[in-house]
Amino acid sequence: MKLSQYNYPFNAELIASYPAPNRDESKLMVINRAKGKIQHRTFKDIMEYFSAGDVMIFNNTKVFPARLYGNKEKTGAEIEIFLLRELNPELKLWDVLVDPARKIRIGNKLYFGPDSSLVAEVIDNTTSRGRTLRFLYDGPHDEFKELLYRMGETPLPKWVRHKIEPFDADRYQTIFAKEEGAVVAPMSGLHFSKHLLKRMEIKGINTAEITAHIGLGNFRSVDVEDLTKHKVDSEQIRITTEASEKVNKAKIAGKKVCAVGTSVMRTIESSVSTDGQLKPYEGWTNKFIFEPYSFSVANCMISNFHFPYSTQLMMVSAFCGYDLTMQAYKEAIENGYKIGTYGDAMLIL
Repeated sequence: MKLSQYNYPFNAELIASYPAPNRDESKLMVINRAKGKIQHRTFKDIMEYFSAGDVMIFNNTKVFPARLYGNKEKTGAEIEIFLLRELNPELKLWDVLVDPARKIRIGNKLYFGPDSSLVAEVIDNTTSRGRTLRFLYDGPHDEFKELLYRMGETPLPKWVRHKIEPFDADRYQTIFAKEEGAVVAPMSGLHFSKHLLKRMEIKGINTAEITAHIGLGNFRSVDVEDLTKHKVDSEQIRITTEASEKVNKAKIAGKKVCAVGTSVMRTIESSVSTDGQLKPYEGWTNKFIFEPYSFSVANCMISNFHFPYSTQLMMVSAFCGYDLTMQAYKEAIENGYKIGTYGDAMLIL
């Protein structure tokens, strides 16, 4: 498969700027791979396709307020900082992206907050846009982290809209978010409401949780036609013994094992035994899934609709089949489906 094959008629009006009024009321496309059939439903209908003993695997990562605005020393120029990951809590070192990057040099100081109460010093250049910052704060780490996050805002992708609304702090977070560390929300998980989870529990549909701290590399463009030459950024993941046992029990019983989102699928495919069992794991993954690929763990998956040429679209195509995926996207556009973070979903059986 080549990069140029992952295109479809796209325009900005397809992007969902706002979430559905209720989490579980977005559109749902149901794709049956064996029959090549497509149905159009509402997301809350999804439980009709699952039975007692089936397992849905969720990503329980929690998005933190990663976007900050500060000012450069002397000039006062406004600088946007995007926190990526904390490198050293004791030294208060952070890996960040800066914009505009051309204005920032090693040794520059940046000031944050209305009274410039938080100061950071640039100590390293890591990429053309990336920097390492040392925050100059003498208080306890917990106090510093609270101050930093209070100054930050929800890192809603700017292709959704530039203005952050009060509801974004809640809606750009899944209801099962627990483990802080992501700068991008697991899109497919945003559709699940507390009411829907309760109905699933009553029906006997089980859930398992993994952690995948999704980074901005998730949206890095692919710039090579030969996909074997593309490298994806590593992301921190964790699969507990409890989660792997739930999944393996369902697999052995011949039940549905559903990966809720591409981050989940990438994570579980990163730790598989030779006989196709899910293994506990804690570490990093840079797995890039595209056709042809043989999936080992999940036999169904939930996904939002993704941008042309994206690695997420490539993964969905590998699972669903290229021709059926392209047919699904054609029908989605014809039927008013929205793409992206707050967009609609598909269930691939």
